Amino acid sequence: MEYVFVVQKHEASRLHYDFRLQVQGVLKSWAVPKGPSLAPSVKRLAVLVEDHPPEYRDFEGTIAEGEYGAGVVMIWDEGTVEWDAGKDPVEMFGAGLLEFELRGRKLKGRFKLVQTKMNGDARNWLLVKRRDDDAEEKDDLLSREPNSARTGRTMEQIAADAPGA
Repeated sequence: MEYVFVVQKHEASRLHYDFRLQVQGVLKSWAVPKGPSLAPSVKRLAVLVEDHPPEYRDFEGTIAEGEYGAGVVMIWDEGTVEWDAGKDPVEMFGAGLLEFELRGRKLKGRFKLVQTKMNGDARNWLLVKRRDDDAEEKDDLLSREPNSARTGRTMEQIAADAPGA
């Protein structure tokens, strides 16, 4: 079975990146305030949020005012995820350590999500790029690749397509 991932750039009350990994028919989701990085020295806070249905990975557009998550959503990256050989993602999630390889348009190579329980909160994880051939020393991926992986549009262009815009 092929598993998918998506990273949605989301301008809601604050700009953040929704990092979503397919696990057992749902998208496990983390809000990453500063976005993902290809630099192994950078550890990004990733706050576990509610699971989303797999169909949500195709959403790029504007969530209407008054709706949960209101704001502009971009498919910043997407692709497939391969879990570390012989490891069950459900068991890894339960143990607080997910190790995987991403094959996306922007995010490539090995990553891990580590539950920190920072400040006693089990929702707090760290998203970390592992050292491999796809790792970069400079943390400039977000500025270098700001547009949609699917449509090439900017956040402003997506917002302009909203009804009533």
